Order: sequence, then structure tokens, then C-alpha cells
Amino acid sequence: MLLSASVRHALTAAAVTTALFASAAPGFAAERQPTAQTGQIGQTGQTGQTGQTGQTGQAAQASQAGQTGKPGPYAQLHPLASLSAERLATADLVAAAKWGAGSPIDDPAREQVVLDTVRKQAVETGADPEATVRVFRDQIEANKLVQRELHRLWTADPSKVPAERPDLAEVRKEINRVNIALVQAIAGSATARSASYCRGVLAVSALQVRHEKQLDRLHFKALARAVPSVCAEQDSEDAA
Repeated sequence: MLLSASVRHALTAAAVTTALFASAAPGFAAERQPTAQTGQIGQTGQTGQTGQTGQTGQAAQASQAGQTGKPGPYAQLHPLASLSAERLATADLVAAAKWGAGSPIDDPAREQVVLDTVRKQAVETGADPEATVRVFRDQIEANKLVQRELHRLWTADPSKVPAERPDLAEVRKEINRVNIALVQAIAGSATARSASYCRGVLAVSALQVRHEKQLDRLHFKALARAVPSVCAEQDSEDAA
């Protein structure tokens, strides 16, 4: 029996989730690993007993979600991973704009403006405001992770400092554009983000984005830091 794209993504996710986030962010992998273990996909003993080509547990849920006529799990979650990578690309420009200008990487006032803005946008677009703010807190920390590492590298080797200093105001216009798109993607992915298969499919999406955008080690590590709050917590359901 042929499997839908959603099911294939979900089946693959169980095998790659731990490797993905263990290599990029060990703390994230340790936090998320129990969910991957409690899912039924990838457990050969249970899969062999179903006689349904592995369409049990998370895979079956992903299949059902993809057969409702609405965007499937991958179609809902991939934009979040892709836009997160786009936002991280701006970190290089922000780091260059701040380098030697006396501008700190941590900017609590600016960060609060971003969070207040996306909260308002979430209300306007029908996204969960609290979930949106959680996602953007991670986005901000991931962006700063890249900035700190680049400043460290430039301190060690000044020859690698960009020749031109970007206009920070212009860079922030691009960040704002991506922020709006991210809020819209959050609003359009509530079903997938609250499902038990979310973490696995998100891991597949992140791997695909890494390939699409040719992310280096630093930016892939930052991508892992940017997305841990995308999926709603399932701890209480897993415990039950």
C-alpha cells in the first residue's frame, strides 16, 4: 500500500529527531527525546503486530491530518522551519551592524518591542498570542547565538570582519517582514503544532531546510535553538 507524503515524513521523523537535535543542540535533544520514544512509529515490535505498514500512533495521526483536505503536517510545519532560517540569516547582518559600534548584542528594550508587536499581530491573525511569544523568545535567543559566535570569530580573526557595516534600521525592516510571515505561519499551523507527531515532522522539516538553504554548522545549531517552542507541550498526554 502506498503511503502518503505525510505518513512518510512522520515515519522518517522518528529515526532522525534525536540525531538532528543531538548534533545541533544537545539540551534540546535531551528535553524532547522522551516524546520520540513514547510514539509508536519506529517501534518494530508494535509495527509488526499492526499489519498496517506502520500506520500506527503518530504516523496514523499524521495520515489522518493529511487526508482532511487541509494542509498536512509537513506543509504546516516546513514554513516555520524555513522562515526561522530566513530570520537567522539576518543575524549575520545585525552582528556586522553592531560590530565596533558599541551596540550590545542583548537589547532587552528592543526585544520587548518585538514580543509586544508579534503578540498584537497574533491576535489580529488568529494565532495563540502566548504560543507566538514563546516561539519568538526562542527566535530572539537563536539570533543572538549567531551574533555572539560571529563576534567571537571576528575578535579572534579581524580579517574576517565584513568590509561594510549594514544599516541596522534597514536590516530590522527585513526582520519585521519575516516576523509577520512567521506569525501567519504560526496561525496556520495550530493543528500540526498541537499534535503528538509535531516534533518528529518538525525535525524532518529542519533537515530539509538545512539542505535547501545549505546552512553551515553555526546556523543549523541556531535553527535548533529557534524552534523548540513551535510544538505544543505533550508531556501531560504522554504521561497519561
